[in-house]
Formats: sequence, C-alpha cells, structure tokens
Amino acid sequence: MTHVDLRKQAIAAYEQAYSASDFEVIQARYRKKLLLELLEKHQPKHVLEVGCGWDSIANHWQGFERLVIVEPGPQFAEKARKDTAHLSGVQVIEEFLENVGPERSTTSYDLILLSSLMHEVPDPEALLVSAKALADKQTVIHINVPNALSMHRLLAVEMGLMDSVYAQSALQKSFNQPRIFDLKQLKALANELGLQVMDSGSFLMKPFTHGQMMTLMQQGLLTQEMLDGLWHLARHFPENGSEIYVNLKLED
Repeated sequence: MTHVDLRKQAIAAYEQAYSASDFEVIQARYRKKLLLELLEKHQPKHVLEVGCGWDSIANHWQGFERLVIVEPGPQFAEKARKDTAHLSGVQVIEEFLENVGPERSTTSYDLILLSSLMHEVPDPEALLVSAKALADKQTVIHINVPNALSMHRLLAVEMGLMDSVYAQSALQKSFNQPRIFDLKQLKALANELGLQVMDSGSFLMKPFTHGQMMTLMQQGLLTQEMLDGLWHLARHFPENGSEIYVNLKLED
C-alpha cells in the first residue's frame, strides 16, 4: 500500500470516528467560538481553511470576499460544497494541502486556518511548510490542536491510568492521531520553520475524557452554564485547557 493510500485510509477512518464521537461535537462548538473571536478581531477578506471537517467556518461567518477550503476527506469536501453552494467567492479543493501549491492558489491570504489538524497528519512540519508557502507578511496562520497538558490528561497520569501525558489515548487511536503537542512544542515547531508567534493560549478546561464528559451531560450533572464556565476558566490556566492555539506570522 502506498503512502497516498495510507493517508486516504486514515482520512476515511477519521470521518467515521468523528461522526461517532458525541462530545467532539461540543468540543468543536467551542473551537468554533475561538475561531469566530479570531475572525472578528482580524476581519480577514481572503481566507484559506484547511481541513474543514463537517462544519466549515463559512457556516458561521461570511465576512470574507474569498474563501478557499482545502479538504482531503471526500465526505467532508462534499458537505462543504453543499453548505457553500449559495455563497459567492468560495472554492472547495478536495486535496491535501501539500499538493496545493501557490500555482493552484492565486489568492493572497489574510488568514490561514489549520484548525484541529496538525496532530492528525503524519508530517506536521510538511503541513506547516505548505501553509507558510501560501503566506505573506500580512498573513496570520492560526493553529489549534488538543493539549498534552490538558487537565484530564494530567489527572489520568496522577491516577496511574497513563504513564505520560504524551501517551496515545483510546480516542486518539480511534481518530488515527499519531501525535499530541503541548504549547512549548507547538511554539518551537513554528520557530524552527521561520514563523513568529503573535499570541498563544488554551481554551475550555476539560477535567475528564470525552466519554466521561458526555455521560455527565446526559445525566444532567454537566450543564451549559458549567461548560461556559470551563471555557472562561482556561484564562486562569493558560497552558492546561483541553486544546491549545498559536497565531503565527512570517518572521520579519
């Protein structure tokens, strides 16, 4: 089996696993909240969204003049086409970003979104290099990924359930996610590739696993008010939210 076949197989497995993970829908909602705050702050006109999943940012924000969606998953790409069919200035490319060079992307981007993606690919350095090739001095590159130092991982280590916060969890295995970052590692990777960190942080404190969080919600013990509180609580623990983010630009 070729490298391309393996990547396509991983994408198919991810599409199926993502659809079956109930709390991931909640997690994605707060991830979108982070993105919307970023969009409102920068007001980008030309946006590149890499890996849109089931729910492109176009479903929540239409302040762009031009949106290019690069999505290798055929089911995700087809959903993005249907969702954006009524919008002007949207292009969906069903491909891996590494195969979409500047010659296929003539737009100069204000914002490149690598949301919930870097931890899923076998070569995150190559992905970020590909994004960098499409950036200029005005471009903001946004990355968010699950956090190795998330509260629920730290708790699992202290309970003796995991040997290390960097160990692969059952959910990661089902999603075919080969790697998990902490904030220091994510910043170091960006710096190694000639990118400057504008700002960084984490969001949504998550004390328990996805499955445990969903059980608490179903039992009525975890309310929407509590979830919103956990979102705000990450301000006090900037390295320990369930996911981390960095906003990058080309080095001066």
